[in-house]
This record gives sequence, structure tokens and C-alpha cells, in this order.
Amino acid sequence: MKKIFLYVFLTTLMFCCLSLNLKGQVVEGIKLKGAIIDGDTIAYICLPVVKIYAPRIFKSDKEERKWSKLVRDVKKVYPYAVLANEKIKEYDAELIKINSDSEKKRMMKIAEDDLKKQFEGDIRNMTYSQGKILIKLIDRETGNTSYEIVKEFRGMLSAFFWQSVARFFGANLKDEYDAAGDDKLIEEIVLLIQGGDL
Repeated sequence: MKKIFLYVFLTTLMFCCLSLNLKGQVVEGIKLKGAIIDGDTIAYICLPVVKIYAPRIFKSDKEERKWSKLVRDVKKVYPYAVLANEKIKEYDAELIKINSDSEKKRMMKIAEDDLKKQFEGDIRNMTYSQGKILIKLIDRETGNTSYEIVKEFRGMLSAFFWQSVARFFGANLKDEYDAAGDDKLIEEIVLLIQGGDL
């Protein structure tokens, strides 16, 4: 009887000590917390939201090829959309420090030349469908359409010119990202990429 009592006492003591150490600890992205309810300390864990997708079942080989192509295209252009968001934040931070309009234009021209040198070859090698997806993903990542971004950084005339070029090729720089509608499959692929599943 004493052994059972000792075992229960030690186990209870261990859990009490453990619960005191749980407040605010972070273990690999999971936050462990403790709450006091009716005088008792109770440990709980806040888990991140996880989206689970059912295995994709295709009605035909054509549908499977279409999905595979979309996955390939999104995987290729998504890093550029993320990079665009980072660059825009970087340029915004630099432009805030500059008061002169002529100095801002000069700085943006230097940035444009740098970006062309760094990414022009990659962008030119994209397919038409990859370009359209990139336009949508830039809106997803930045919260602004490509047209708005060009207009903000290069002016209305440049935005109009590039919109005309895009429309000539059947694209639209004013396309907005619709995660729950037209771009639902792209959103699913992006979430799979972010979750490390693709």
C-alpha cells in the first residue's frame, strides 16, 4: 500500500513540476502553455492549423497531365513571386529615405537594371501560362496587382505600356488573385509547397 501511495505521489509531483515549466515554452514551433482552472494547473498545447487534402483522383490521363503541368508551373514561378515581395519591401524602405523625385527615379532605374541583369533570362524562358500564374502569384504575395506595382515604381506611362504589351499577348497585369475561386488549385499547390509537401 505504501509503495502504491509513493508511486502515485511521485507521479503527481512529477506532473506538477512539469506543468510549472510549460508556461510559454516553445518547442520546435509548438507553444506549450499552462492554465489554472479551479485552482488546478492544466497543461495544454497550441498546435498550428494543418490543412489536409485528399489524394487527388483523376478522371482521365488528360486531367492528370493538366494537374502535373500546373504543379510544375507553380513550383517554377512561386519563388519569383516571393522574391518580388521581398524586393518591393526592400525598395519601399529605400525610397522612404529619399526626398528628391529625381533621386527616386535614378534609384529605381538602377534597381530595374539590376533586376533585369539578374532575372531577365529566367523570366524570358517562362512559358505563357507560367507568366500568367506569376502575375497572379505576385498579387497573392504583395497584395498589389502587377499593374499597380509598375505604376507605383515606374509611373503611369510605363504601367500603361506594359499593360498594353501584356494584353497583346493575352495576359492582364491587373489580374487579381482569387484563392477561393478561379485560383483555388494554385492556392492548394502553394499551400502544399509552403507545408513542404511538394
